[in-house]
Amino acid sequence: MRKLGVLVLSFILTITFAKAQVAPDTAAKKLVKADSVIAPTPGKTLDKIAAVVGNSPILLSDIELSYANFLVQGNQPDPTVKARILQTLLTQKLLAQQAAIDSIEVKEEDVDANVDRRMREMTQRAGGQEKLEAFLGRSVIQYKDEIRPDLKEQMVAQKMQQHITEKLNVTPQDVKKYYDGIPKDSLPSFNKEVEVGEIVFQPKLTKEEKDLYKAKAEELRQRVKKGEDFGTLARLYSQDPGSAPEGGDLGFADRTTFVKEFTANAFKLKAGEISQVFETDFGFHFLQVIERRGEQVHVRHILVTPIVTQASLDRAKAKADSIYTLLLKDKNVGVDFSSAAAYYSDDKDTKYNGGMMLNAEDVQSRSTFIPTDKLDPKVALITDTMKVGSISKPDLFTGADGKKSYKILLLKSATNAHKANLEQDFPKLKEYAYNDKVNKTVSQWFEKRRKETFIKIDKEYQSYDLLKKWVNNNPTLVIPETKIKSSSSSK
Repeated sequence: MRKLGVLVLSFILTITFAKAQVAPDTAAKKLVKADSVIAPTPGKTLDKIAAVVGNSPILLSDIELSYANFLVQGNQPDPTVKARILQTLLTQKLLAQQAAIDSIEVKEEDVDANVDRRMREMTQRAGGQEKLEAFLGRSVIQYKDEIRPDLKEQMVAQKMQQHITEKLNVTPQDVKKYYDGIPKDSLPSFNKEVEVGEIVFQPKLTKEEKDLYKAKAEELRQRVKKGEDFGTLARLYSQDPGSAPEGGDLGFADRTTFVKEFTANAFKLKAGEISQVFETDFGFHFLQVIERRGEQVHVRHILVTPIVTQASLDRAKAKADSIYTLLLKDKNVGVDFSSAAAYYSDDKDTKYNGGMMLNAEDVQSRSTFIPTDKLDPKVALITDTMKVGSISKPDLFTGADGKKSYKILLLKSATNAHKANLEQDFPKLKEYAYNDKVNKTVSQWFEKRRKETFIKIDKEYQSYDLLKKWVNNNPTLVIPETKIKSSSSSK
């Protein structure tokens, strides 16, 4: 019972609108047929109602196509997922109906923004708009219209849940009560955690070094201007691995998609026009606008990425060595490290945070406490031999993107692996206590609303344990066997 609130609502955030997303001839539909679920045959049922919440039906096809999409994503067959999907839909309907009663709404522009964001992600995963439309079996505009009502209902449900829990908070007494209620043999264990600061020195090319790459981009731009095919040149010379195979095509995007320099050039040109060469953090680009649709633009580009030279690495190391020497002269290393990071570091994510790294798995709370097994392996290796409060000599690091930089590290604190206790782990226990209160509150809300709302579930799903609490054996309702007839039955 206690887990219902967070687990069900988190599943709402991940459920895919497969009803609109799976095209008639895609692998997803083949999987539906292979599973012998609702494959249409002459004169047979194509669809039926799987459940009813209040006056809102949930179709069997909604469940089956979501399950088919689950399989298409490479997951192993698991019939219990269908029950989870139905539980999610029941939850969403119940929340949305209560939201209507409580006059809780979402702004239409927020829905539009969410739809656009989802489309950008899908377009990128598909490798371009044309490939996405081929997969969907319809235009992007048509698809957006199809998923919008479902997405809006999902957003309303999320906002209703936030409304249920918005006034919740936990006091120190609540945290202690929660901690005291945990059996001692069930206390959570925490791995060794550290707080690590960094000052990052990225290699920078001189103007003369960069001009060579800018000239190369300009040479390609002139070849396009003289009539050579943009797409062919992009495939041959562009160093953007995502778009080069597509002839530099980036598909449709809005102003929030690209970095600011790219956006400025993309949205000031007319269809067919080619930009001047411009620079971003990725290198030197020029682009061509293919089409404009309101606040969306379809562009293609060619990217020339400068190569880091040994001379630029040597300059970065020399600067890192000089800052390291300055830090060693200051007895209050921690304070001076924070100032040095803000002034010298080239890492935008940490320089304004006193140089402190954030726990990537706890972004919401902006925690600086990082389990050592979640650290970059080289950072973990270096800090493992450091004393708290000390700094490391500058060392060369290679990021996940292959870029090299020199870093000075500060070990601000280290906590050994241990069982949870109030003194060391109050912030974590406070979060646990809050989540426990949220779970209890949401579960109680659902328990009450389920008793007050008419809910009927088809017998096919009543045997699942997680759905038994939703079953309302009201004999006055007979769920229709058919909602939509196959086209062959009407002939």
